[in-house]
Amino acid sequence: MQVLDIFQKCEGFNRPDELKGLGVYPYFIPLEGSEGTEVEIGGNRLIMIGSNNYLGLTHHPRVRDAAQRAIERYGTSCSGSRFLNGTLELHEELERRLAAFMGQEAALCYSTGFQVNLGAISSICGKGDVILCDRENHASIIDGCRLSFADVRKFRHSDVEDLEHHLQAASGQGRATLVVVDGLYSMMGDLAPLREIRSLADRYGARLMVDEAHAIGVLGQHGRGAAEHCGVHPDLVMGTFSKSLASLGGFVAGPAHVIHFMRHHARSLIFSASITPSAAAAALAALELIETMPEMRRRVLQIAHRVRTGLADIGFRTAGTLASPIVPVLVGDQDRMLRLWRALFDSGLFTNAVTQPAVPVGADLIRTSYIASHTDEQIDEVLRRFAAAGRKVGMIDDGPDTSSQVARG
Repeated sequence: MQVLDIFQKCEGFNRPDELKGLGVYPYFIPLEGSEGTEVEIGGNRLIMIGSNNYLGLTHHPRVRDAAQRAIERYGTSCSGSRFLNGTLELHEELERRLAAFMGQEAALCYSTGFQVNLGAISSICGKGDVILCDRENHASIIDGCRLSFADVRKFRHSDVEDLEHHLQAASGQGRATLVVVDGLYSMMGDLAPLREIRSLADRYGARLMVDEAHAIGVLGQHGRGAAEHCGVHPDLVMGTFSKSLASLGGFVAGPAHVIHFMRHHARSLIFSASITPSAAAAALAALELIETMPEMRRRVLQIAHRVRTGLADIGFRTAGTLASPIVPVLVGDQDRMLRLWRALFDSGLFTNAVTQPAVPVGADLIRTSYIASHTDEQIDEVLRRFAAAGRKVGMIDDGPDTSSQVARG
């Protein structure tokens, strides 16, 4: 009998090499320098409109100073897990502040946002339980569901009727149920219908967990995210530090007894090194700025609205909502999307080329996202360069450039 080689599948994986040969490979591009709204690549400066640094805090002096002071006090690493030797007073202070900010009893910090969903979901859900998961949830949610051994049932994206069908079935069987959704979806920039989902969860005795990774700092009266924007209170909420909080890591917040349980059962917490001192300090400093400078979130949404309106006027199809810093440009065809990405890159715009599995087959798009510190002049250039790139690849008519006619918001 012939023995198969586990590595055999790797030998035939040549799509990236084909794209490199065509000059349209858009991934793993090394940055030589960054100033937040602009980056340097190959000696050239590009306007960054592909970052999740929504509030522009990665380069804020208070955030940088906090990170440097933490290194001076604690060193560069905790060299162990939170469970054993890796818990600092700084971690516990950050958790107290996050819990208070999110309006929850307690919070628990993990080393990455991905690990939050892995650990939180798999620790509280198990055999016999039901997880109702939106089909377009982030990969970390999907993987957390898989690790849980629970009965995972996916409902159609933001379809409350389909969700209710699954809730009725789980309730009729008397099974403990968790509904988990993204608050703000990272690719299409759309909001979950959280009011309706909260109402259904309450009606059928289910718990609701909301992933606020892309909404914290941006949405809601106090910057708490999509749930605050929609006027609902989740049972559990997770967030990441790598977006508006200008760092690396993540957290989950909820009832104190649930967080206590997770501290002792979440494998991705127990068996991972803790957040570095500099990362924890940077997140804490960013949180303080979010609490005291609401004008930042107003500014980034104003910029995104101007771009969304301007791109539509030029002739592009966009998606998302007014309450989103994410402006996806819908293309649909992978080859055409890659050609548009290359034209934008050559014009000096850094965007994200998005294809499967991040979006369904045939839903390829250019993901753009905006930063509160983008200047009006930079946004002028974004619209002008998009118009030129769109004409170059034949996506919009070769008519007059209307980008300069878009009023500044």
